[in-house]
Amino acid sequence: MQYTEIMVRYGELSTKGKNRRNFIDRLGFNVRSAMHDFPELVVKAHRDRMHIYLNGEDSDKVIERLKQVFGIQNFSPSVRVERDVEAVKEKAVEMINEKFFDGMTFKVNTRRSDHHFVYDTNELNEMIGGYVLQNVPGLKVKMKNPDITLRVEVRCDGIYLSHEKIQGAGGLPVGTAGRAMLMLSGGIDSPVAGYLAMKRGVDIEMVHFFSPPYTSEQALNKAKELTAKLTPYVGRIQFIEVPFTEIQETVKHDVPSGYLMTIQRRFMLRLTEALAKKRGGLAIFNGEALGQVASQTLESMAAINDVTTMPVLRPVVSMDKNEIIKIAQKIDTFDLSIMPFEDCCTVFAPPAPKTKPKLDRARYYESRLDVDGLIQRALEGVKVTNIQIGDSFLNDSEQAFSELL
Repeated sequence: MQYTEIMVRYGELSTKGKNRRNFIDRLGFNVRSAMHDFPELVVKAHRDRMHIYLNGEDSDKVIERLKQVFGIQNFSPSVRVERDVEAVKEKAVEMINEKFFDGMTFKVNTRRSDHHFVYDTNELNEMIGGYVLQNVPGLKVKMKNPDITLRVEVRCDGIYLSHEKIQGAGGLPVGTAGRAMLMLSGGIDSPVAGYLAMKRGVDIEMVHFFSPPYTSEQALNKAKELTAKLTPYVGRIQFIEVPFTEIQETVKHDVPSGYLMTIQRRFMLRLTEALAKKRGGLAIFNGEALGQVASQTLESMAAINDVTTMPVLRPVVSMDKNEIIKIAQKIDTFDLSIMPFEDCCTVFAPPAPKTKPKLDRARYYESRLDVDGLIQRALEGVKVTNIQIGDSFLNDSEQAFSELL
């Protein structure tokens, strides 16, 4: 059935008190961004619910897109009928017949925003329910937990019928919790961390370090493609490329092997903090999970965090790998994450990194480097790409990838 409208119900937004209007406005903005390629769509975000007028757009495609927008508890596709009870009865029979199975139970639930309509809710329930019951053989009435509830809403511009509630993504509208940077590698964990940050309302910008010629163009495009996988939850994400070659070559040349990873990560954190301050970010997110690799012990985290006073948040820190993989599969980033394009961390990984680096040693090795100059030159080479739903970056690389297998 081609629907005419989708009615959206809010989730946690109902608890936001005086800030409720700001949350609703942001959700409306995010829905419009997520639906940017449906030009006829009209989004009206009201205090109690949101109405999305399809105006001929494909309802199935819009529904699939809407399922991923954070801040939505559930929604119902609806059909608009003229304010004529006979027309409503016929449409109700059509909708029930479309979903009918032998022994199915139903009820009618009517509400009126137009209280001047000629019939009240009880009268409409009886009139519509009775007609459906007479014209759909085998159908039964059940007031508690029926198989299908036919919802009828009487408004000034028409009568709207719906019969299902589709679960939304929940969480908070992206952007209501402020902006932060996500340190995005090409692996499994950081996209999951980004997904979890967005679910709590954080507007994330991706910071990706690349080191040509040691890392390939395919590796960079893979990181962009991972970003594109997360755009349906918000509509668009800024992708920030940070050149890291000079820093990694310098560190590899001047720092003992065991401290390569520690010093590299300290540089990454400095650069991400600088970008956050420049772009209005309030925190840094990453995909570190405690004990997973050498740089993710508590001692390593402490030695690396030493370079910043900005909050560093780790949504997956207490998860085991299988838990992270399960979420990655759910958000469709897992298969992409395991493609064998090496990022700058793996290319320059030392054979025996320190799992318990000493902070004083890390500071000492850095004191022999031109830290400020290296940071400044990297920031001068930053490139920002606006990534939207539907953008693709690996199509031209599929043949190169297949040759690696």
